[in-house]
Amino acid sequence: MREQLTASDIKKIEEEISHRKLVVRKEAIEAVKEARAQGDLSENFEYYAAKKFKNQNESRIRYLEKMLRTAQLVSDQSKPDEIGINNTVELYFEEDDEVETYRLVTSIRGNSMKGLISIESPLGKAIQGHKEGERVHVQVNEKAGYDVLIRKIIKTEDDSQDNIRGF
Repeated sequence: MREQLTASDIKKIEEEISHRKLVVRKEAIEAVKEARAQGDLSENFEYYAAKKFKNQNESRIRYLEKMLRTAQLVSDQSKPDEIGINNTVELYFEEDDEVETYRLVTSIRGNSMKGLISIESPLGKAIQGHKEGERVHVQVNEKAGYDVLIRKIIKTEDDSQDNIRGF
């Protein structure tokens, strides 16, 4: 599946790749060298831990580079009265009689525990492009769904506080 990324997401990923190549990679290589210098590698836990850390860093770099190669660029611009990426919305869940606030983000920044919902989630797909006052049906699967009322849209331009997983 191709990740949908905004220009800001791509910039943050490029920064992480650069940091991992220039800083973390050097630290990891040095840690392996120091552990290897301690002698017998067959019972050297520090050596195995350092190698594991080095390999995890290299794996993360490859993962992020592949993500950038296959990413689909999406705009975080939306009409002034419609829900778009990086906008905060106040939703009324009719079945539960509750109001909750979420921010619509790309999938790599999604974190429901922090109120960040992905544009690829059922709720994100359902509300994107809709306006205040509209009732939207969220289809979770073939048999289940629910309705939400969009109470308020807060336009957010700055996503500098959002972290991409792993960085």
